[in-house]
Amino acid sequence: MLQSYLPALVFIAVATLIAISFVGAGAVIGPKARAIGEKEDAYECGLPSDVKQGFKFGVSFYLVAMLFILFDIEVIFLYPIAVQLGAFGVFALIETIVFIVLLTVALIYVWRRGALEWK
Repeated sequence: MLQSYLPALVFIAVATLIAISFVGAGAVIGPKARAIGEKEDAYECGLPSDVKQGFKFGVSFYLVAMLFILFDIEVIFLYPIAVQLGAFGVFALIETIVFIVLLTVALIYVWRRGALEWK
């Protein structure tokens, strides 16, 4: 049984050795950065960041992000059914329509509750 896992174990061992050697070589050979005030500032897209260190995102940002992930993942489940709809038949079509209706009801509920309004 161990022989069937041997190639995978060798691959993991070699990958680990290569990763450790690259990190070690970077620490030994790489330049040593000194802490300078300008280098420690946040920097993005060629412009200094206006975001201060104590800045926090509002709850609405996380709520919209979670809803996006939720609906995005649920829509991904529709792809295999769309590809093989002929093989699944009418039952799959009806179940897919029920699924889309439930998604629409959930979206309307969230919308009416004000979760999609940016405050």
